[in-house]
Amino acid sequence: MVEHDFRYTLMSPQHTLIECRALVPGRYQVTGNGGSIRANDVLVVTLKGSKDLSMRLTVDTVRHLINPVGQWVAVASGPVFGELAIHQWQVNCDSCAVQLDFEFAVDAKLGEKARKSAASARIAELGWSSEGERHLCPKCRQSGQ
Repeated sequence: MVEHDFRYTLMSPQHTLIECRALVPGRYQVTGNGGSIRANDVLVVTLKGSKDLSMRLTVDTVRHLINPVGQWVAVASGPVFGELAIHQWQVNCDSCAVQLDFEFAVDAKLGEKARKSAASARIAELGWSSEGERHLCPKCRQSGQ
């Protein structure tokens, strides 16, 4: 198993992602160029409409095309979203007042309740802690332990 990184944030990608589309929730068709993509490899792709968020897809099958040379089409499995929504929020550290602007993804069909838990999960991924309405940045969190 090899991990291939197709995020937009890379300055010099070794290969390019042409298309990534959902076939059904949790199943994706990915078309790319370059790399030696094989079954069970992991593809890291940027979520459409996001600057920072990505998802990991595990390749189930891959077909290497003869023309154009180096192009391939893969079917992969990954996160299950009925309707993906990207939100931007911000929080402030209650100790030092540093501000965090962040993005998070949530299944829009799950409604408002899912939005808060998805935001809390993303804050934790970024190293922040939250207890109720109180937030601590990674620096203040470490000094408080």
